[in-house]
Amino acid sequence: MRSVFVAAATVATVAAGAVTPAAARIGPPESEVAGGGRAAPVWGECPPVETGIPRDPRQQCATLRVPLDYRAPRGRSIEITISRIGTALPGSRRGILLSNPGGPGDSGLDLPSGLADVLPRQVLDRYDLIGFDPRGIGHSTPVTCGLDLVRQSTLLLPYPAPDGGIERNIAFARDTAAACAEHSGDLLPFITTANTARDMDRIRAALGEPKLSYFGLSYGTYLGAVYISLFPGRGDRIVLDSAVDPGLVWRDLLRGWNQAVAVRLPDFLGFAAERDAVYHLGATQDEVRRTYDRLTSALDRQPVPNPGGPVLDGNLLREITRSLLYFDGYFPSLAEFWQELAATVSGSGMNTAMDAGILARLDRLGLADGAKVAQVPADNRIAALYAVFCGDVAWPRDVAAYARQVAADRRAWPLTAGMPSNVFPCAAWPTRPVEPLVPVTGHGPRNVLILQNTRDPSTSLVSARGLRAALGRRAVMITVDQGGHGVTGLGSCADEVMPAFLATGALPGRDLFCPAPSPADAFARATHSPYIPSVGPL
Repeated sequence: MRSVFVAAATVATVAAGAVTPAAARIGPPESEVAGGGRAAPVWGECPPVETGIPRDPRQQCATLRVPLDYRAPRGRSIEITISRIGTALPGSRRGILLSNPGGPGDSGLDLPSGLADVLPRQVLDRYDLIGFDPRGIGHSTPVTCGLDLVRQSTLLLPYPAPDGGIERNIAFARDTAAACAEHSGDLLPFITTANTARDMDRIRAALGEPKLSYFGLSYGTYLGAVYISLFPGRGDRIVLDSAVDPGLVWRDLLRGWNQAVAVRLPDFLGFAAERDAVYHLGATQDEVRRTYDRLTSALDRQPVPNPGGPVLDGNLLREITRSLLYFDGYFPSLAEFWQELAATVSGSGMNTAMDAGILARLDRLGLADGAKVAQVPADNRIAALYAVFCGDVAWPRDVAAYARQVAADRRAWPLTAGMPSNVFPCAAWPTRPVEPLVPVTGHGPRNVLILQNTRDPSTSLVSARGLRAALGRRAVMITVDQGGHGVTGLGSCADEVMPAFLATGALPGRDLFCPAPSPADAFARATHSPYIPSVGPL
């Protein structure tokens, strides 16, 4: 369940061996690097794969050097690690399909392997699939803040205290901002979406391609939109799945989770209610919701200790629930978890005799076994997320305003408990953005396909409509009447339009609305979804 943010970001560990400091991965001035990042890459074996992540044996990897600061292109350089699965039919090849899985903070090195498993032959024959670890992430000169991911699990995304207080969030934000500056301060100002888009163009040039096609998921939709805005003539066929509104970057987009989660949760409540004979959570949506409220309240009052792992409190249950709303295939696991929790709750709180069973369930959810990759700092994903969120745009620094918004949103949107409005380390970030946001506009060719679910708990339909409006005549949007985060590969009409667009360039003449896939298709997709963003929150 790689899309569970807590699992990936809070308990990631490093395999035995020393972590390579970020500074050691910063190279000499670019003028001293052959080709300045534009030399043809030397393909070879890929770095170690994350535990449990399948890798296509055809996938190869290489490294490029790019400027740390594009304003000083002959200054210091950093490494970008890229991957490739070549087309099996070189005679049918159109070019490269670059991809990004979202995050921000997620490795994209093995996304070609996932796409090779889900994209139809008509696409795979036309493109070399290209992935990469964006700057600051994974095997591309990683950033770190030195965070204790287990002890600080429900502070990484800033859940308030059970009484709504945000004092601990303020302290965490200040301490984390200082720690990030201490560990990666020379890198932080340049780990931005705009610079990653410029890196994408360096990848294109290094591969000798006049243009690139692109498949971006979640945060990757914003990255793709920035790329085609910076380089409007160099994007070929662009697919943006689960879209970020460039006008909401980043705090306003996160606040949109309040409504997005509220719109999505009834899908799960209905699933559980229809299976009350199995899960015993309630025979109606209202009854299931009351069970959830009872569980979160009990865990707020009496958290379950978890030696060696994150404490199971009400906020961890909220985050597990939010994360597992990303995909219908996670619903059985979420229902089973609620069921086991419900069996331990008495009128006075948790039954400690049952704690071992609950902790075993946490293990089965993956919350005690994070990614084990040598040479990557344990907190790299969350550190990179902070770097992008805080480096792209300045955040308000008035903590009293955060407190007021948290209090208001806790009343209006109790499901998310005020977390999306709370203070991030960005409010105390040590540097200001090095440049303004890139304006995302409709200038350029009509070559963008946006895919969006109606009940996405992360990038909402409102967000997708914002990107659609920003791109104007450049884009067509397909809206699918289903829940979850991610459209491709789930059996809707989008799975017919998207491959045809990548293979032939044919875009629909107007925006389309797709009904939900049939129940049979929904069952078939319940256990197989390689395209789902692996970390989140975007």
